[in-house]
Amino acid sequence: MLELLRSKITAITTSAKETDAKLQEICDLLKESVAHYDWVGFYFRNGTKEELKLGPYAGAPTDHTIIPFGKGICGQVAVSNKNFVVPDVQAQDNYIACSITVKSEIVVPLFVKGKNIGQIDIDSNTPDPFTEKDERFLEFVNEEVAKFIEA
Repeated sequence: MLELLRSKITAITTSAKETDAKLQEICDLLKESVAHYDWVGFYFRNGTKEELKLGPYAGAPTDHTIIPFGKGICGQVAVSNKNFVVPDVQAQDNYIACSITVKSEIVVPLFVKGKNIGQIDIDSNTPDPFTEKDERFLEFVNEEVAKFIEA
């Protein structure tokens, strides 16, 4: 399933649309196409501040439009520069609950020219659904996104 989405992601990222339109289309595609992707969004560094700002997303609205570095899963990825897979959000001390239905989360940093400028964040209402295939696929998505963000 994820392999089939690669060509669709590339088609979106190489289109002539504006950056936010491309990001929104990616979020919509992933949420609609992958059963355990219940909320898909991008967070980006908020200028020079040590915080993340919510960008395009697909799923239920969230109050978490600004996340300080180090806070929650997203904030930790902003500092660690590493993927973070959370099989059970209830087991995480430093977790920011977006919805009581969320059971697991995956966050993959987005690098442009070697610098962490943001991340893709996916919440799932399914316990422990994320595999290494999800990680590799989301790394691919971010590599494709980086190509048009740095252009």
